[in-house]
Amino acid sequence: MTDRLPHEKGFHVSWDQLHRDARALAWRLQGQGPDNGYWKAVVAITRGGMAPAMIVARELDIRTVDTISVKSYHSGGGKADQRREAQVLKSPDAALVGEGEGVLIIDDLVDSGKTLELVRSLYPKAHVATVYAKPQGRPQVDTFITEVSQDTWIFFPWDMALQYVKPYRGDD
Repeated sequence: MTDRLPHEKGFHVSWDQLHRDARALAWRLQGQGPDNGYWKAVVAITRGGMAPAMIVARELDIRTVDTISVKSYHSGGGKADQRREAQVLKSPDAALVGEGEGVLIIDDLVDSGKTLELVRSLYPKAHVATVYAKPQGRPQVDTFITEVSQDTWIFFPWDMALQYVKPYRGDD
């Protein structure tokens, strides 16, 4: 077997699994907001947080949804030699978000924690939730569903395409 995955460990997430895990995240967040258990808004960290944020907003009946766009990787992924300082490319509505009180900030994954460290510095009163978490970034997250090891690469459904895969043995 040679080079079957581009990373040492792979964790493949289907659309069905992501939906189940994002709903589980909503269940954990249900009733936890500061306004009699309700949240006033969801802010998705683009791009990975958009699908989970949509699901959480639907499940918790939160109609106000905005985005924050943070870039922290060069194209090619998140290899250590390709990481750079996180920067905000687009901010959510300042009047809505303020310091983050009553706001859920949603992302798909916390890896190193650099993106969420920046977001937390901007919105210190927000509640940060991710579907998946790695140990190095866990301190930046208030709520998450599944933890994976730091050396695991998560393959999200929006990054994948269905295609033929050659069998381990044989040609047919």
